[in-house]
Amino acid sequence: MTPQELSAIHTAAFKDARPWSPQEFEQLLAKPHTHLFSYERGFALVQLIAGEAELLTLAVHPDDQGNGHGHTLMYNWMQALSPADMFLEVAEDNAAAIRLYTSCGFAEIARRNSYYARKSGIYVDAIIMRKPAP
Repeated sequence: MTPQELSAIHTAAFKDARPWSPQEFEQLLAKPHTHLFSYERGFALVQLIAGEAELLTLAVHPDDQGNGHGHTLMYNWMQALSPADMFLEVAEDNAAAIRLYTSCGFAEIARRNSYYARKSGIYVDAIIMRKPAP
């Protein structure tokens, strides 16, 4: 999947937030510790460093949401990068993602207050979640 394709899916999936540009994806993919898990209309981008895996972003095109693709992407990266401790952060207003991550065994460990800016001008907290290595 190209940086342009990743950016297009990210833009479609995150309508109320700043989407990541093709250049940002290109820079991340060039790093040796970055792993991409994808299918034609969705992806998970993860970094594995020093025994910790961090989900940088997960995006599924809105037309494909609700069909289990997010869960499959989560399963794929978690299986491939296990037994690392796993971390992610999610906007507190992203209820669907929070349900997905919780169902995959992640639990809230901290918050970043007013971290994500919305196009409407409001800010929402980032919830930091962790799943310990098995």
